[in-house]
Amino acid sequence: MIIIKSETEIKKISEACKIVAEILDKLKKYIKEGITTAQIETFVEKEIYKKKALPAFKGYRGYPSSVCLSLNSQVVHGIPSKGVKLKNGDIISIDLGVLLNGFYGDAAITLSVGEVSQEAKKLIEVTEQALYIGIDNAKVGNRVSDISSSIQQHVEKNGFSVVRAFVGHGIGRFLHEDPQIPNFGKPGRGVKLREGMTIAIEPMVNIGSPDVMILEDGWTAVTVDGSLSAHFEHTVAITKNGPEILTK
Repeated sequence: MIIIKSETEIKKISEACKIVAEILDKLKKYIKEGITTAQIETFVEKEIYKKKALPAFKGYRGYPSSVCLSLNSQVVHGIPSKGVKLKNGDIISIDLGVLLNGFYGDAAITLSVGEVSQEAKKLIEVTEQALYIGIDNAKVGNRVSDISSSIQQHVEKNGFSVVRAFVGHGIGRFLHEDPQIPNFGKPGRGVKLREGMTIAIEPMVNIGSPDVMILEDGWTAVTVDGSLSAHFEHTVAITKNGPEILTK
């Protein structure tokens, strides 16, 4: 069931989203060679609690951490660890959600650590571009697959592949709501977008094969071929004036 939000509800979602955006922005300066992913989680948790919000992911379906930190060939749901240090040349995808006053905000970015390869730079650039192309298609009257198709076309035009095992989603009082927002498919299909819908659009893009597998921890998804993966996400409101990015 798709839940249409009132202006008041969208404002509350945007307040949660603002916290997510501010923390991700701070992480751009905090992330550096030599720190552990556990240190990043500690930093994130302090920032969330400082804002009197709660980490959306901690305990969600049993996930053990406050933020998903996925390195290099890890696609999504990487678990922070004291034993994992960032190295020059790494790329790290940071997926963050918070709960504030009963409403969720969710976003993701992929950052470079030090000097990364040209191929990694291009992957990050194309994935972020694909997110904004998808957002441009999140208009009243369009269908969900108009978002999906536009993302897939841009990614594949640039020689990369879209992960199909994970998708974007509706968001609001629940972290994951209907509809699902795939990053692939033919245009003109699926649910028609209506004013008051709030959705999280999140392309996950691999340099090589789109196929992924889950590690023994039961959470971390990695590329089957070991190729690099990037992930970007925004929470977006569908309005009569076009898509409004709430996590900007």
